[in-house]
Amino acid sequence: MNNEISKLEPVSLWENFYALTQIPRPSKKEKKAADYIVEFGKNLGLETLVDDIGNVIIKKPATPGMENRKTVVLQGHIDMVPQKNSDKVHDFEKDPIETHIEDGWVTANGTTLGADNGIGVAAAMTVLQSKKIQHGPIEALFTIDEETGMTGAFGLKPGLLAADILLNMDSEDEGELYVGCAGGSNANMTFDYKEVETNTNTVAFKISLTGLKGGHSGMDIVLGRGNANKLMFRLLKEVIAAYGVRLSSIDGGSLRNAIPREAFAIVTVPSNNVIEFTETIEEFAKIYQNELAATEPSLSLMAEKCEMPSSLIDELSQDDLVNAIQACPNGVIRMSDSMKGLVETSLNLAIVKSEDKKISVMCLIRGSVDSAKEDVESTLESLFRLAGAQVEFSGQYPGWKPNPQSEILTVMKEVYHKEYGKTPAIKGIHAGLECGILGAAYPNWDMISFGPTIRSPHSPDEKVNIETVEKFWHFLVETLKNIPTK
Repeated sequence: MNNEISKLEPVSLWENFYALTQIPRPSKKEKKAADYIVEFGKNLGLETLVDDIGNVIIKKPATPGMENRKTVVLQGHIDMVPQKNSDKVHDFEKDPIETHIEDGWVTANGTTLGADNGIGVAAAMTVLQSKKIQHGPIEALFTIDEETGMTGAFGLKPGLLAADILLNMDSEDEGELYVGCAGGSNANMTFDYKEVETNTNTVAFKISLTGLKGGHSGMDIVLGRGNANKLMFRLLKEVIAAYGVRLSSIDGGSLRNAIPREAFAIVTVPSNNVIEFTETIEEFAKIYQNELAATEPSLSLMAEKCEMPSSLIDELSQDDLVNAIQACPNGVIRMSDSMKGLVETSLNLAIVKSEDKKISVMCLIRGSVDSAKEDVESTLESLFRLAGAQVEFSGQYPGWKPNPQSEILTVMKEVYHKEYGKTPAIKGIHAGLECGILGAAYPNWDMISFGPTIRSPHSPDEKVNIETVEKFWHFLVETLKNIPTK
């Protein structure tokens, strides 16, 4: 075991988390980790089952004297977001995560860490194996594929669980209790294009926009970070109009729920405009570095000569694409009126990729008010239909409406105040927690989401604060001691 991680407290939780980092578990490819958790439950002698969709459920009886407490579901998702820096060699389906400690945080070497939601999963595993913690009946629910479709939550059937309370351990700020979340929708736009011959007397370049922070498209969207796709197409519009540049291919972003950190374009430039083109690249690099100096200090934009591509995107399709991406909304659309500091609606222009005579544009729309989210969908549909693209929406999931009469909220506020001398912040979150979906299947559940402090989830800068993990764990243990009676 990694010597650094093994020294952290609570030891059992970090041991379980470390074990998860050694098992590849990207979304939709997390079965090895699910199998490990199944074996974990069976080895403890606990009732363990896998439902029809692939979620793992492990049930643990109450400790002596706690049998009359309400049943609690401890819930986290098994999968993690597979993001790495372009210069990092890592296969998320085969390679373990390389963890290390840095200035009070656990992070990874050039990849996402998987603390989202590995810490929550490890905490539930630690409760299951503990012989010291006082608790009522426990049902641990480990869902699959949260990050790319929430198919585990959507596939959970009523009747499998008998709980009254759900403790979701997938939020990312210690000292905050989340009582509501945003719903979401996937937008898929497709342009068909013709392949045309490259022009004579042209030079091919690869434009690379790299070094952006990226991050979680819900949690981090309010931070004003650069979007690699928006920045790339802003540049492309300029050089196409000024110098007759032609686009051969585009590859920007990789995951719908991650703010795109990198974008790459192969273009051809008329030979007599090469000098002006390269000067414009340098000028835009300075413009972007100036505009985003505070949020993107490592931004890099460069163009290097490359091998001539075999074909170009036809000019009409090229122009329709460039204009549509330049006009596409991105980032925060509206802030909430009812909860200060909460984003109400947002749009992440996540992926733009050309391949096999098609260009795919993929966005993730989030909204805590369904009607407002639908308005953003309508805006996007109008824009891309005008540009000649096919538009489809999929994967819609509901938000989670706060319950001001929540009994578990009252309990957890009192426990937190007793342990730490202050009242936790009560918040909504602009992210797609599974609570809304799970609550639709189990409408009787009283739900709270909480967790340790995690920064830059969904990016290679992901890190979890060590001190807050210990604090989160202690808070969970004390909460389980104080669960209300049936």
